[in-house]
Amino acid sequence: MSDRAQIGVLTFHRCINYGSYWQARCLVEGLRSLGHEAVLMDHRSRQVDRAEWRCALHPVPTAPRLGSDREVYVEKARRFFQAFEALPLSAAFPLERPEEAEPFDLILVGSDEVWNLRHPWYGGKPIFYGHGLRGGRLASYAASFGNQDAEGGLPQDRSRQLQAFDAVAVRDENSRRIVTQALEEAPELVLDPCLQFPEQIEPARIEQEEPYIAVYGHSFPGWFTSAVREYAKQARLRLISIGYRNDWADGQWIDADPQQFAGFIAGSAAVATNFFHGCVFSLLNRKPFVCAPSEYRNNKVRDLLTLVGAKERLLAEWEPAEDVSELLRGSAGPETYRTITNLRQVSQRYLDHVLN
Repeated sequence: MSDRAQIGVLTFHRCINYGSYWQARCLVEGLRSLGHEAVLMDHRSRQVDRAEWRCALHPVPTAPRLGSDREVYVEKARRFFQAFEALPLSAAFPLERPEEAEPFDLILVGSDEVWNLRHPWYGGKPIFYGHGLRGGRLASYAASFGNQDAEGGLPQDRSRQLQAFDAVAVRDENSRRIVTQALEEAPELVLDPCLQFPEQIEPARIEQEEPYIAVYGHSFPGWFTSAVREYAKQARLRLISIGYRNDWADGQWIDADPQQFAGFIAGSAAVATNFFHGCVFSLLNRKPFVCAPSEYRNNKVRDLLTLVGAKERLLAEWEPAEDVSELLRGSAGPETYRTITNLRQVSQRYLDHVLN
């Protein structure tokens, strides 16, 4: 491959979700920082857009629709649309017609749940398995199957499609088990792009008069919210929810843009989350954090925290409130950050192998 390879990154880059945005931006900008001409492959689909926008305007289907929230969720989406257009993008092409995408020396599939056949609107789209794409080599970086459990295996046609990849790397143990079963060979385990290329994150400067705990996620269990509220009261910290309405918090900042989200986590005293990238950004900023279990995100969060040696941050219902308080007082230990440093080296070696 030439010194300045033409690379197409194929991921979920138009999701109205802070983690999806930052993993896409960090990977493509990280590759560009290494001297390559990388762009995000700008696939478009009206079907996917409609599903994404419905979710963005009412992200918790079981929650009542509040007319007062619609305006701020619309504003949040508008700010994401502006952020998308500033990303390095290829020429647009239909998601359902991958053969119309421009060819690249290398197509890098991932990060995010690109192989999750259960994803509510991207699941089953063959493009993420390489189908119909033109160009040179095909590889993955930090790909995930999300909530698709390894016990169920992978359909034979999908396994055959993965066999066409020149190199495969995933970001969690569940995905590693699925690929190992499909290819009879274990793929490399690498870091999410946000952890691999943190220098690509540009946080906005956030001014808050009072110290706060950042709340990121939704549909938290009651035992978790009670424990976090108890600690916040003892520590005299406000609870501010970012990106989503959480009525158990003291304040709401729903329409933050991606840079504001990054700055908000960086400026917090601690983080309470049930999202994968809530954990990632807490680790990046060395913040004390706790994570509630989530059926949809359990595989990703559990495997991330186990990988970096911080699995105590993923709580269970029987955890006493004093344990929650203890975790929110201090960040992960030095061994966790040594592990992340070592994993960056592993991830970089994989990328060097794929790019050269």
